[in-house]
Amino acid sequence: MGISRRPISIPHALCLALSLLLVISGCSTATTTESAPPATMGLARAHAHNDYEHERPLLDALSHGFTSVEADVWLSDGDLLVAHDNAETTPDRTLRSLYLDPLSELASQRDGVIFPEGPDTMTLLVDVKSDADPTFEALEDQLAEYENLVTTFGPHGVEIGAVTVVVSGNRSETLLEVDASLHAAYDGRLDNLDTPVSGRVPLISHNWTEVFSWSGTGETPTDEQDELSEIVASAHEAGRRVRFWNTPEREDLWGELVAAGVDMINTDRLAELEEFLLESDPEPATPPLTPWPWSSAGGPW
Repeated sequence: MGISRRPISIPHALCLALSLLLVISGCSTATTTESAPPATMGLARAHAHNDYEHERPLLDALSHGFTSVEADVWLSDGDLLVAHDNAETTPDRTLRSLYLDPLSELASQRDGVIFPEGPDTMTLLVDVKSDADPTFEALEDQLAEYENLVTTFGPHGVEIGAVTVVVSGNRSETLLEVDASLHAAYDGRLDNLDTPVSGRVPLISHNWTEVFSWSGTGETPTDEQDELSEIVASAHEAGRRVRFWNTPEREDLWGELVAAGVDMINTDRLAELEEFLLESDPEPATPPLTPWPWSSAGGPW
């Protein structure tokens, strides 16, 4: 039996053609986005705030050379789910699937590093949203499965891995109290500048607006410039990096952070900060604090 064919009207044909064009165009765009590879040079100061909210969590940041990313996590049925609010969590968006597995795969492809050119370790800032202690216990159990990937904080020093995990948000004091080896560090605040366990507190983070009034427009107050420089100097003297959150997204403010030696610049605007650092940071791939004083066995503890 022959196949019956009916003539296609001109309007129908046009609709089909337009539909096909849209499909092809959409597929082409998606393919281009999905195939954007990680950069080979890492921007030492670039930190992706709430990284998981981008179209491609982690992958977008890596393609722009970001050497630090932030993931909010909630403990749910023994797993760590990534979302800003608990109501937004879904079982398929886990710390393992979005971050640990792809970072592990990339490190294996690049001889044990994330960026061949740039800092010796990438930062994964895990912002704990659920209860501190049980969430940290679940995180530690999970990170133990990635010993070849993550930095280990031991009783006699620190062994640097391709990825250094730092716990922020609801931080468990266990990070500062136990003598056993751990696979994550503690995100300090300004009142932790003098905390003696440098290896366990490699980072000092604080809310910009709690310390400074300058929003990135007009002249920078001299007293605030001095205070910023003093904070950075104190942190670096103890072998700690500095990050501020809630910073206005303005290039003049980014410029002051670079000039003061701030180690990590928070942003949601990946492409804009990448362009700024490549143009304005004298050594964009070199960390202001290098090497980390605690980065070898026997370092300060």
